[in-house]
Amino acid sequence: MSAPQTREPSLVDLARWGDRAALIDDDGPLSYADLAAAVHRRAQVLAAEPRRARALAPAPTRAFVTEYLAHLQSAQPVLLTHDDALTARFLDDADAPAPHPDLRLLLGTSGSTGSPRLVRLSRTNLESNAAAIAAALGLDETDRVLLTLPLDYCYGLSVLHSHLLVGAAVVLHPGSVLDAGLWSHARAAGVTSFPAVPHTLDLLDRVGWPDLPLRRVTQAGGRLAPERVLALARTARRDGWDLVVMSGQTEATARIAVLPPELAAVHPDAVGYAVPGGRVHLAEVPAEDGGAPGVGELVVEGPHVMMGYATTAADLARGPEVAALATGDLATIDPDGLVRVVGRRARRAKVFGVRLDLDHLEHRLREELPDLAWAHAVALPDDAGVGVLHGPGAEPVEVRRVVAELADLPAHRVEARGADQPPRRPNGKPDQPAIAALLSAAPAAPIGPGDSDDPHAPDDVLTAVRRAVAEVLELPLETVTPESAFAGLGGDSLSFVEASVRLERLLGALPLDWPRLTWRELVHRTAAPTTPTTPRGPADAPGRWARLETAVVLRALAIVLVVGSHTDLFTLKGGAHVLLAVAGAGFARFLLPVPAAERPRRAARALARILVPAVLWIGVVTVVTGSYSWAAVLLVESLVDSSWDEQWHYWFLEVLLQATVLSVGLLAIPAVARAERRDPARVALTVLAVAALARWTEYLLPWRDHIHSLPWTAWLFAAGWAAVVVRTRRQRVVLTVLVLLAAADFVVLPRLSVITLGVLLLVWCPTLRWPRALVPATAALAAASLWTYLTHWQIYPWFETRWPLGGLLASLTVGLLITAAERRWGPTRRTTPDLRTTRPVPERPTREALR
Repeated sequence: MSAPQTREPSLVDLARWGDRAALIDDDGPLSYADLAAAVHRRAQVLAAEPRRARALAPAPTRAFVTEYLAHLQSAQPVLLTHDDALTARFLDDADAPAPHPDLRLLLGTSGSTGSPRLVRLSRTNLESNAAAIAAALGLDETDRVLLTLPLDYCYGLSVLHSHLLVGAAVVLHPGSVLDAGLWSHARAAGVTSFPAVPHTLDLLDRVGWPDLPLRRVTQAGGRLAPERVLALARTARRDGWDLVVMSGQTEATARIAVLPPELAAVHPDAVGYAVPGGRVHLAEVPAEDGGAPGVGELVVEGPHVMMGYATTAADLARGPEVAALATGDLATIDPDGLVRVVGRRARRAKVFGVRLDLDHLEHRLREELPDLAWAHAVALPDDAGVGVLHGPGAEPVEVRRVVAELADLPAHRVEARGADQPPRRPNGKPDQPAIAALLSAAPAAPIGPGDSDDPHAPDDVLTAVRRAVAEVLELPLETVTPESAFAGLGGDSLSFVEASVRLERLLGALPLDWPRLTWRELVHRTAAPTTPTTPRGPADAPGRWARLETAVVLRALAIVLVVGSHTDLFTLKGGAHVLLAVAGAGFARFLLPVPAAERPRRAARALARILVPAVLWIGVVTVVTGSYSWAAVLLVESLVDSSWDEQWHYWFLEVLLQATVLSVGLLAIPAVARAERRDPARVALTVLAVAALARWTEYLLPWRDHIHSLPWTAWLFAAGWAAVVVRTRRQRVVLTVLVLLAAADFVVLPRLSVITLGVLLLVWCPTLRWPRALVPATAALAAASLWTYLTHWQIYPWFETRWPLGGLLASLTVGLLITAAERRWGPTRRTTPDLRTTRPVPERPTREALR
């Protein structure tokens, strides 16, 4: 009797793993059997179509993974990219020959030095490297990996491949380590493995490591300093997981070397041994290019080495052409095969995450500027950038701009300087170190007001975005860098309204997580021509309807309800209570992502923007009219009086102050802070449940005005907080139940209906379909809600008995005028950048960081 046949693992043989979970997302697990069936159905459709390369926009969803695997199964080559220019260049040529039979995947490479290049990868490349990674890491079907890396990035794609190959589960999530729902999602899924880039590890140091049953943390995407590896190895040993340092390139289908975890603390300067099936050796490098005894260029061989590059559509028809990959890394190799990368070849550079062949860059520069007499490109010291020393025929500003475009670099990473002749070595060759020294000392060539530091987005768009944000936040333009973000620049709920509307005018529909994106990422995201989407489905196309943030709409409607009810134009109360829930949502959105140590200072600054104008206004009114007590002026009336009268006009501000201070204080407790990092939704729902219980204790206390006191209304603030951090449908259902329980018997039915509807809109509808013609007015009313609330008590009584509508219109107009005046002539809130708060807090690492 013959032995049973064992099948070689394959990315297209998914059904072998049966009912095991293959993908886990907010909708729960998807089994291998179900994934295999969906892939097979789609692959049958694709197989019936002519064979040609197609583009897919990667996304952390089961739909994308299914489509991608179906292309692999049907042997239809696929380009993973969000770049339409790349798609047009390589895939839209009707006269291009059919792609090579072995071709399966096309990925952009950070090695671009002129014309865009794609890396051509075969199924053998993909599966051999996936198997090598799985073997090196010891992966098996019990692993569950949290995948937050982009899937058009070779590291993120290799995580997907290697785990699917062994029947492990891949947990998909679109957020970053700063995302309030990420770790609760990971805990619920039982994550055992986490892949990280250096930027991610830096963020984890800031916010704290998650409490997960981790087996391993893998690191790639950039070199870590040896002392950093040692520190992480100590953390790993303390917490019981393995740190695995890896090195790779897209051209090697992701991974070249893996450092066993037991060696991280022994050889923290090493990148590891060649992956199983791969081979590495050193090629001799001239001394002027960085070579030295024992140091050469790292060369990789094996089945994972790419088929070759593609620089034109015709190249997709070419077969395998690369047997040995010269990486450009200067390295040493121990007798036992341990690799250490010690630098880059002198004519190669890696700047801002982009690998550059400087010889090719010079060639392309002379093609673009044919009148240029000569040009020599060098890597500036400490990877500061690229420098070009050039002769007559072009101005430095022109050379700088062209190099930035060719090399796909920000302009501030390029230096250019003219000279009659270059410094030369005795052998007549250009003296590279001398050229680098000249350029390092040269002042930056100005690029002009219309130029941008962003190589990917239109100059005028990014510049307009940065200028708009600088005006809204009242910051110097140079502080609003392409790599900063709204949350990191100190944006809050007041500035959010104006910023979101102004940005939508520039960019169209904004993604819901835009406050955490860098401006570079935001312009990238909104520049995509695909239909904008929200978590609930496609956004509305341009026309009579637009999408507005629910919080913005509620602020505008609520202030109209507040003033209209007070003027007796109509009786529809509850607007101020809805505003309290919106304030809770703002707390979660703009304060929770801030590191714990920064929250008290950031909260104090946000409250000051509200309370300082309030105290000044109420104080002036009190001096002139004697209307209020000094307890009301100082917003402590609820602490000294319990009956409703005009002294309680500003109860909303008092409750907002008290709720914010208590929430920040609660999160300052170490145990609560740790719990909130692990599971923000559970903490928020617990706070809401406690606040709902506290509401009922009001009946036991000697307060005569319940609905305007903190114990009675704190649940609204907590509900808004929870609405932001819950992620799953189940969590939203629990939140809805808690809201309905807290609202029971809260107030009479008309007011209760307004309050409940407003809170549930925050929970279930992050955006609302809104008439486009009303967007400017809605945004203006929302932005002016504070001054309208402050001043309407003194405005509407003049009209109340004679013309209620006039009271409403006059109150709104005064609020709008004061808000506009404050914006134009008020004191600058931040004239000097605060380096502790102007650093970006991105939704995920930038593509440059990942490269």
